[in-house]
Amino acid sequence: MEFFRYRDFCLCPCGGALPAGAEPAEAPFSPLLMLVSRDPLVSRGFFAIRDLSELDEPEGIGLLLPPQTADRTDGLARFVAKHGASVVNTAFSRWFPVVEAYRKRSAGGRCVSLVGLGNVGGTTAIALKLLGTGLETIALYDADENRRLRYEGELNQILPVCDGQRLPQIVLPPQEELFCCDALLFTAARSVPEAGQEQGRDVRMMQYETNRELLRGFAKEAREADFKGLFAQISDPVDQLSRAVFLMSNQNERGELDWNGLLPEQVRGFGLGVMHARAIYYAGQDGADAEKLCAFGPHGKGLVVANAPDERYDAALSLRLTRQTEEANLAIRKLGYKPYLAPGISSAAVSVLRALRGEWHDAAAPIGGAYFGCRSRLGENGPELLRQPLHKELVRRLEQSYGELRRFHAQWTD
Repeated sequence: MEFFRYRDFCLCPCGGALPAGAEPAEAPFSPLLMLVSRDPLVSRGFFAIRDLSELDEPEGIGLLLPPQTADRTDGLARFVAKHGASVVNTAFSRWFPVVEAYRKRSAGGRCVSLVGLGNVGGTTAIALKLLGTGLETIALYDADENRRLRYEGELNQILPVCDGQRLPQIVLPPQEELFCCDALLFTAARSVPEAGQEQGRDVRMMQYETNRELLRGFAKEAREADFKGLFAQISDPVDQLSRAVFLMSNQNERGELDWNGLLPEQVRGFGLGVMHARAIYYAGQDGADAEKLCAFGPHGKGLVVANAPDERYDAALSLRLTRQTEEANLAIRKLGYKPYLAPGISSAAVSVLRALRGEWHDAAAPIGGAYFGCRSRLGENGPELLRQPLHKELVRRLEQSYGELRRFHAQWTD
């Protein structure tokens, strides 16, 4: 293996192209970037590894299982085992500035932008104001100017729970400055069916085409702004729209994919948090132990809930919890209300704050050609998926859910 120094990074070409100006280095040093070149349509762009065997793993549900430890004892394998490394796909033109910004992110205050102050967005804004004590500012945007002014005025009049505690400041920047932030939370929706209009249909998927078109302009703005932060997709259907944002940001003026937009890991879907919370709620009602409970897959049809991931997996209980969790939103709708409180807090505010703090959280992360809900974190060397032993029946369910997402995306390439 050869090593190169480039702006305080160590680069190791593994099929990927070196940037101009990289100079040879005698030995690996941190931070180490392993450069690969893979099909950007179905491959990850930036991720952390702890074992050299993870460098060439096939993309799929196997990424949620413990890796097969590399049968190597050379210096590079020992270095990765000790220090970890990042894998970067140089097929994405903006790979280096994104990785550089990721590594330089501040451990202190952060700035976030929130687009959409409807039911979910308004709830998210309130929760971020109260819980986001590590944030510096929360920028709000909504098509309704009076609604923006209302939230700016009211949220800036909230007292902290503890004396001396600093709450983030609510600001109202012009739309062209929305991407001057560490994370943009997109909660806006053009079509949310009223309670009683479902008629047995998946409410979330009813919103796909209209909300995708609403997102198109913001995906283009992220590209034009050379956005290096996190695009947190929250409006439904979360997982499918996350993929749409990624692809639309990578289209040029002719609609062609040129991979000059967001890296896949810059987009993350936040819908699984509330599904996890709902599953815990129903497990409690069932008298089941929720300590090891976990949730995977999309925020809606295809969800997979497991009472435990390993040998304690109970198929009957897991399927029952999955059904109850999938239908939880319909239970609230039958009461005549839109279910937006728990999603705005659990999926959006809480999960995004955990993500920005580098903590494990529930989100849809890119795995191959789909965004799949799982436990993950934004670690020091890059995004990581939680890898753990999984019961074989649970793996079968995950593969089925993942396959359904892949088939959906095969129908939509823009």
